[in-house]
Amino acid sequence: MVGAMNKYASALITGASSGIGAALAIELAHPGVRLHLGGRDMGRLHEVAESCEVRGAHPEIHAVDVRDADGVAAWIAAAGHLDLVVANAGINAGGSRHDLGPDARTREIFAANLDGMLNTVLPAVAAMRDQVPGTDGIRGRIAVVASIAAFVPLPGGAAYSAAKAAADTWTVACTRDARRAGIHMTSACPGYIRTPMTERNEFPMPGLMDSDRAAKLILRAVAAGRRRVTFPWWMGLLARTGGLLPPAVLERLSRLVERG
Repeated sequence: MVGAMNKYASALITGASSGIGAALAIELAHPGVRLHLGGRDMGRLHEVAESCEVRGAHPEIHAVDVRDADGVAAWIAAAGHLDLVVANAGINAGGSRHDLGPDARTREIFAANLDGMLNTVLPAVAAMRDQVPGTDGIRGRIAVVASIAAFVPLPGGAAYSAAKAAADTWTVACTRDARRAGIHMTSACPGYIRTPMTERNEFPMPGLMDSDRAAKLILRAVAAGRRRVTFPWWMGLLARTGGLLPPAVLERLSRLVERG
């Protein structure tokens, strides 16, 4: 890590072709920084890489599907020393609000948002354990992009909420052991972010935030060593409160919100 709180000598980001991943890459792009950017859309990855190059960074793009455990592990192993790894790649239900949709879509959401996160974080932890710690004793930092949806089982988003809940809980629970190994882990739980993924949503999105703002909040929390960051804070509070309600009451409230 060099200089200011969000400047790193090297970083690896999954899902870097758009949304929060692209915003993180651009925010991290400082002169001399090596950026390993992964995603499935090579055209958009090229565009993000060009924006990073203009800022003096040295981006390397890689076609990667986080569901491919061996492929992701090989990519991380070949990257060399990494100060920061961000497990950001994920998908939602594509604007649908039906929980019992096609079986394949439900499994795909879990595979990308939970298995894909583990496929990224586990080899990153293994690689960072062998890295020489900095003067602050930290060998590396890992951020997992979960969601405020992790805090409340809203009808209409069962697979997404459950996968993100598991990702957030696992990350936060691992922070103690990770710190003993010199690795700082942060779970980022954003609300609705303006991305190509949320453009398809056909329901109200309170607190909608631009991705560049979200990227700044995530990197600030990572630099501060926070175990979890939730934003907007008021939406996180509402989600936590909603999660304590009886399921029948929560279902009635969600229907009122959907009706506007």
